Amino acid sequence: MTPPRIDPELLFAWQAAHSIARGSPAPVHDRGGFRVDTHSEKEVTRWVFPRLSDGLRAIAHEVTAPRQYLKLCGSDEELRSALPARWEIQPANHFMTAAAATPDARPLPEGYTMEIHRAGPVTRACVIAPTGDRAASGSAAETADVFIYDRIETAHDHRRKGLGAAVMIALASARKSLATPQLLVATEDGRGLYANLGWTVLAPFAAATIPES
Repeated sequence: MTPPRIDPELLFAWQAAHSIARGSPAPVHDRGGFRVDTHSEKEVTRWVFPRLSDGLRAIAHEVTAPRQYLKLCGSDEELRSALPARWEIQPANHFMTAAAATPDARPLPEGYTMEIHRAGPVTRACVIAPTGDRAASGSAAETADVFIYDRIETAHDHRRKGLGAAVMIALASARKSLATPQLLVATEDGRGLYANLGWTVLAPFAAATIPES
């Protein structure tokens, strides 16, 4: 099967907005992909590639330290084929786009409330449980090119109540342009939630890093 081809400009636009959402440095072009020098607690640097390339292979052979991440719009098998043995494949993700208009908001379960906070291009949504605990949350960032969603999470004790969908719909209400694509990277568990909201997979999104040990 021929791997799906992702427009590099679309992927760069997603990463640029993702950096805005997380307060990370902007991506820069690097050997056919994009590099972000995140310098976070979890990650020092990430490289994101729209397809397998000699540039990705070169970086994989050069890098020997942990907390560096290589990400590819491709399958785990494709990425593994380009890596020395010291790299470890991470759980599968999916690069997705919205294929339909955002569904209408539904009432939250009794006792739950939604909080929305906006700061420039970034919007954060949080569902508060009757106990005062955070039940679900997520963020979004908008640029001239894309509207992206990030870190959509529901606490374990509050799942299967529609809270993740409520966060997505609340974030979508902040969109200023309905012409730009909506994008996100979903975990395997999250893929079903987004599919139910009209999202489709553009490509698998593989990732690898060098373990600390």
